[in-house]
Amino acid sequence: MKKAQAKNARIKRKYLQWLETAKGMTPATADQVAAAISAFEKSTNGKDFAAFHIEQPQKFQRDLKAAINVRTGQPLAKSTIRSRLMAVKSFFKWLADQQGYKSRISHSDCEYFNVTANDRRIATAERKQNVPSVEQIHHVIDAAPHETAIQKRDRAVIAFTFLTGMRDAAIASLPLGKVSPERREVFQDARQVKTKNAKTMTTYFFPVGGEAEEIVAEWIRCLRAELLFADTDPLFPKTKTGLNEEGVFAPIGLTRDYWSDAAGIRRIFRERFEAAGLPYANPHSVRKTLMQLAFRKQLDPEALKAWSQNLGHEDLATSLNSYGKVTDWRTSEIMERLAANEERFVTHEETGNLPPEMVAWMEEQVRRHKS
Repeated sequence: MKKAQAKNARIKRKYLQWLETAKGMTPATADQVAAAISAFEKSTNGKDFAAFHIEQPQKFQRDLKAAINVRTGQPLAKSTIRSRLMAVKSFFKWLADQQGYKSRISHSDCEYFNVTANDRRIATAERKQNVPSVEQIHHVIDAAPHETAIQKRDRAVIAFTFLTGMRDAAIASLPLGKVSPERREVFQDARQVKTKNAKTMTTYFFPVGGEAEEIVAEWIRCLRAELLFADTDPLFPKTKTGLNEEGVFAPIGLTRDYWSDAAGIRRIFRERFEAAGLPYANPHSVRKTLMQLAFRKQLDPEALKAWSQNLGHEDLATSLNSYGKVTDWRTSEIMERLAANEERFVTHEETGNLPPEMVAWMEEQVRRHKS
């Protein structure tokens, strides 16, 4: 058994290196793949991967369905089960082309890792996400206390996310010197900032109104003049903990350290939204709020394309499909206007003024409707 485990470890290491170097997978995602493969090994009691049998993926599925999420104490979600099965399936499809395994494993064998059609539909079904309105975000910002440095940081985090639509991981890793309130821009340098797909880009402040811009500008002045932060220090530093005046271990200020991940930003959003009497909305949902704002402004085609690019999307269809879902209340408004013949549609002749990707997107929606 030890010999099989050593052999498995070598081929796993080779596969994970291939994922990161040849496929460009991030180390964090590769760690999730490795965990799924290890779970499969545990299910087979560490048998040699080359001794694959179709009963193994079937048992693995049963084991996953019986497993308990240690954090929630509940059975694993169907989406989690499916993602782990697909990770192991991809591994065995790769194994089927490797020397020493190709005679033992066929690509058709890998199909036994598939979940049932019903489970697949449940796992991939789109769940409603709480998307705050523009007014709700302004309310959260206005209601946020801002007496201490920690409170000022927390309020500025929400204002900055609203102004830029940046992803929380990028915000957590953003140096102070990359932000220019005067030019209303942020330089997301992928060498320092954890952007999606390691993309370097300049993001300009969205015209969200309210006091968001002034709050961010004031926070930057506080960092530089009062806390003496330099360009290389984080825009949003970690909380410093220690003994407070009452001798209790608690937050007592800010460090010069970067957050290791975006958990701190999500915590701030949760606390500030709940304190404002609103349901929690995660930082990523603000990107959808910004698309709602774009629709409200009734932008012309060029402006809508610029808005989309400012969200980091090369393809306008990505903004429309992934972030441009019309909310239920807005759908109700539109349908009422349609019933009163007040809603105006873009005619076929007018599509000549639209970006090609928007026209393609509209045509795809028509095709889907007809099918």
